[in-house]
Amino acid sequence: MPDDTTASPVRPGVDPEIARVLAALPAFAALDADTLPLIRPFASAPLDPLLEGRHVIRREETVTTPDGVDLPITVIAPAHSPRPAPAVLWFHGGGMVMGDRFSQIDIPLDWLDAFGAVVVTVDYRLAPEAKGTTLVDDGYAALVWLTEHADELGIDPARVVVAGTSAGGGIAAGVTLLARDRQAPSIAAQVLICPMLDHRNESVSAHQFTAPGVWSRESNAFAWNAVLGDADRDPVSPYVSPAVASDLTGLPTTYIDAGSAEVFRDEDQQYAGRIWASGGQAELHVWAGGTHGFDAMVPDAAISRAARASRTAWLGRVLAEQVTAR
Repeated sequence: MPDDTTASPVRPGVDPEIARVLAALPAFAALDADTLPLIRPFASAPLDPLLEGRHVIRREETVTTPDGVDLPITVIAPAHSPRPAPAVLWFHGGGMVMGDRFSQIDIPLDWLDAFGAVVVTVDYRLAPEAKGTTLVDDGYAALVWLTEHADELGIDPARVVVAGTSAGGGIAAGVTLLARDRQAPSIAAQVLICPMLDHRNESVSAHQFTAPGVWSRESNAFAWNAVLGDADRDPVSPYVSPAVASDLTGLPTTYIDAGSAEVFRDEDQQYAGRIWASGGQAELHVWAGGTHGFDAMVPDAAISRAARASRTAWLGRVLAEQVTAR
């Protein structure tokens, strides 16, 4: 079984529905330089099947980064919805080393269906080809582009949500910190789904979930090494590794979730706790038996449906409050 809960007697077990699916899959070996090029082609799914039956307008754009690189951006908007609409800037997962702008796109498409949100998703550059703050700088450039084109896109600039899963959740957190420190653009909320927040990789849960596994401590170490390289890591930018940020004041309301059976469990709950300690507002869910990315891998499982419903309900309240506050 890929996520063998018998390997360590002290780590939480996996939800039975998730475990049955994982048991039917090949073993998840730790990611390394040899396996990365083999896995990259399979790290995304085609977009068109997800858009079938949805009445949407899709447009392809590019955003130019400060260092002159053109990044592909896809905008997916409801064909018939009141304007201006809320917007979701989506950052995909993949350990910062794989995936593309369509990876896990079904998650924000739920919010397009529920709220008429315009979904904007960007191909930020990947490690090891890109390193350091490049990935977060790419995400920030996409945020600036979105707000500068808000009128054209039919977006309400007061209801821009930054969201991502796994590595994308970490990038979303870094972009939010960067926007706070630069005092623009405005972000209404951040949704961090099992986010990759801490390059130190030394939490209890990181030590519990070693290879083999959906995303193991060894895979996490490889991914962080790809981003940070062999250079001196003292200090690491808090925009890259948000867990090391000394100041979490002034952040928008935040939703964080994780599984109890995953590497990122403890760094995610600690990040929520530090937001509370800083006087901020955060909602935290740790789903018992959830592995890393469980709701993307097994979306029909009861725990996955509950996790998605919880996020959507929270986001609905936040967006409604933004309207009421005017």
